[in-house]
Amino acid sequence: MEVKLILLGKTNAQYLIEGERKYDNRLKHYLRLKETVIPEIKNAGSLSFEQIKSKEGMLIMKQLDKSDFVVLLDDKGTQFSSEELSLWLQKKMNAGMKGVTFIVGGAYGFSKDIIERSNYQLSLSRMTFSHQMVRLIFKEQLYRACTILKGEPYHHK
Repeated sequence: MEVKLILLGKTNAQYLIEGERKYDNRLKHYLRLKETVIPEIKNAGSLSFEQIKSKEGMLIMKQLDKSDFVVLLDDKGTQFSSEELSLWLQKKMNAGMKGVTFIVGGAYGFSKDIIERSNYQLSLSRMTFSHQMVRLIFKEQLYRACTILKGEPYHHK
């Protein structure tokens, strides 16, 4: 299965970069991970939150194919346990889905257009995390889901 990950802005903190790299290397053994980083909006300080979300949404839309199954990582989405995430992914694979596109938005969330385009919304927690931390947390959970599906001992129950 191919997982496309669309990210808004670069990760700046070295400890997060190192953590992401760790899970990128681990995930290679389970699936194809294609990552697209969209640059942050320039001169965003002069724009309203809605204008920023709108501009980000247009840039995200350019990265999507019509056939993409789009999942927004959003605090308003459905919450899963790690086991439930692995089962959800397994169902997508069993249904013949070749890939899933996950999107981590910017600091102000997603535009209405992106929300309407999405097929699903997934929440990693009811708590709020920086969009840079979400990347690492999501990659770890994706790796955990893969090891659960393979019956490997990474996840302890």
